[in-house]
Amino acid sequence: MSASAGITVQSAGVDLADPDFWQLPAPDRAAAFARLRALESPVRFTDPRTGKGFHALVRHADVVEASRTPDVFISAPGVTTPEPARWVRALFGDSMVNLDDPRHADLRRIVSRAFTPRLIAKVEEDIRRVATRIVDEVIERNPDDFVPAVAAELPYQVICNMMGIPDQQRREILQQINHASENTGVARSRLRVPGRGLRALARMQGVIAAIGRERRRRPADDLISALVTADVDGKHLNSRELGAFFSLLLVAGVETTRNALAHGLHLLTEHPEQRALLLSDLDTHLGGAVEEIVRWSTPIIQFRRTLAVDHELNGTHLAKGDKVVLFFGSANRDEAVFTDPDAFDITRSPNPHLGFGGGGPHFCLGAYLARQEMKVLFRELLTRLPDVRSAGEPELIPSNFDNRVRSLPFTFTAP
Repeated sequence: MSASAGITVQSAGVDLADPDFWQLPAPDRAAAFARLRALESPVRFTDPRTGKGFHALVRHADVVEASRTPDVFISAPGVTTPEPARWVRALFGDSMVNLDDPRHADLRRIVSRAFTPRLIAKVEEDIRRVATRIVDEVIERNPDDFVPAVAAELPYQVICNMMGIPDQQRREILQQINHASENTGVARSRLRVPGRGLRALARMQGVIAAIGRERRRRPADDLISALVTADVDGKHLNSRELGAFFSLLLVAGVETTRNALAHGLHLLTEHPEQRALLLSDLDTHLGGAVEEIVRWSTPIIQFRRTLAVDHELNGTHLAKGDKVVLFFGSANRDEAVFTDPDAFDITRSPNPHLGFGGGGPHFCLGAYLARQEMKVLFRELLTRLPDVRSAGEPELIPSNFDNRVRSLPFTFTAP
């Protein structure tokens, strides 16, 4: 990056390392990312408090390259900001998102093998059953907040059913999920980062480990049983690996789908012409609507990578050990890839969004599950409650990590 480019960035008021940037309104942040995409090379930002910095990858092509070149852009020691401390990794185990091959490939192979056609079919049927029950309860109870009543309930219950979590332990686990994830983001001009809810994480992993031990003795027809009894080249998940995997599945799987569902209802409310088009033919447009909701909302804002070797990217020399941050939301608004990228268009095709990552070995394992949950729930809602809509602005939690919705008022006419 040239010196003049750096001056342009600073004079434009863009500093992705400043917590105050993430307090700005979404349109202001989107405009800042557009200015960064217009520059010739990735910009380096430095946190003045720590002296540590990173190169911001804001273009679609750059995020894809970093995602699909895992021998150059590695995940270890961690993809979150800041990276997990060594003692945390030793105590809780490494999440799959923080691992590189061959260890990452070994764990992913075990997990992938556990998702048998029988299990997938069972999960698909369960999604439909849970979505129907949720809409039944919405009609009966008339709640006013879409997030706890609908958006959070569906992915949590589906994952618990898939895992085989006993009903009596679900409330405790949900409390630990909320505690473990509540400090992810930005508050009071201070970065709140993953890892502050370690006590909650420990409790949650303890519950999962106990269930895993029980399933080894008495396997059932669920995912935990499949993982702890798997024999993939003589390997299966041990208790710590099981806890780390389900921490990722519960926190990431519930949070991301919850946020996409909440953003989706508000987007369909704010764009009545798109809503009318969707209602005119759900079979034709529902899949495109889900993809566009994921692109537009981008539930995970960023992940970081570390350079394993020297590398040249867009004329910028990246040295071994340098950090880069992959800004998925910016990539999903890249003018070089998406026509009119700030428009919400459920007919957008093709739609090569990076809402589930940029491809490569860390492409989201739960992408299929999230898509199915969104399709089934929106079909159920819009078929039975065709006038369901948000009744105000969503309450967003300022965050540099995920596009989180705390609450969303909604309204509908009961049949």
